[in-house]
Amino acid sequence: MTSNAPRSADPAVRLEGVSKKYDGVTAVAGLDLTVQRSQVLALLGPNGAGKTTTVEMCEGFVRPDSGSVRVLGLDPIADSGELRSRIGVMLQGGGAYPGSKAGEMLELVAAYSSNPLDVDWLLRCLGLDDARRTPYRRLSGGQQQRLSLACALVGRPELVFLDEPTAGLDAQARLLVWELIDALRRDGVSVLLTTHLMDEAEELADELVIIDHGSIVASGTPAQVTRHGAEGTLRLTTRPGLDVGSLTSTLPAGFRVHESAPGSYVVEGAIDPAVVTRVATWCSDLGALVSEIRVDQRSLEDVFLELTGKELRG
Repeated sequence: MTSNAPRSADPAVRLEGVSKKYDGVTAVAGLDLTVQRSQVLALLGPNGAGKTTTVEMCEGFVRPDSGSVRVLGLDPIADSGELRSRIGVMLQGGGAYPGSKAGEMLELVAAYSSNPLDVDWLLRCLGLDDARRTPYRRLSGGQQQRLSLACALVGRPELVFLDEPTAGLDAQARLLVWELIDALRRDGVSVLLTTHLMDEAEELADELVIIDHGSIVASGTPAQVTRHGAEGTLRLTTRPGLDVGSLTSTLPAGFRVHESAPGSYVVEGAIDPAVVTRVATWCSDLGALVSEIRVDQRSLEDVFLELTGKELRG
């Protein structure tokens, strides 16, 4: 599935200070974003956060009001002719002609590439072989979604934009798409995907970017994003009334220990294996049986809701 074009030192995508307004409403506000080569970046955010506008500017469908957008080192609007053959775009709405048959549609897209993937192989790979003669409008939602993905990949792009790639797919098809995205990364293809599925983002992405109201509110690897704000807390459950001062004195400077509820203790500081061992030893020395000891970890969904709120948006 290796892409056609030669590599360069430019990032796959770079946005610098990009802003866009619609009717006076800010959709994207001074956004800086970089997708490195051979990287899968998941762009997350609630409805109306600016994800779609950001991706459409990268694809050359929307012109920014200010700032710079470069895709594979090119301006996606001024250099659209040169860029179009080097990227793949998977649209949420499918983007196919309603009356065309699945196989015909994929063959048409493949004809625009100088070195396309084998259409028959790709149809089989995505479980569409039996639907190749079915008109697009008669395909199931999952089949339409997989055909849209096939159209994005058939030209061996260097960079793929995937908008909700597994929306409406069953568990088997979803796993298949995950495996394909992982194969793209191994082949050196860069991927910018949007998804509302937190487990999908954690599973696939090398880098996460959460945006809200057109600005980045968090970014980093999945581990970095989920660890932020939770890496300094250890929770311990044992008998109540222990002398927390004696524990504090055994820990490095800067640690805080308190009994949050009877028998529930919180240790705050830079938690590492040595600290966990000291806490367990302290309990042992006091003859206090530990029923639970854990370092706080947050799910990506926890972080997402904390940063963007829990209210529904249109």
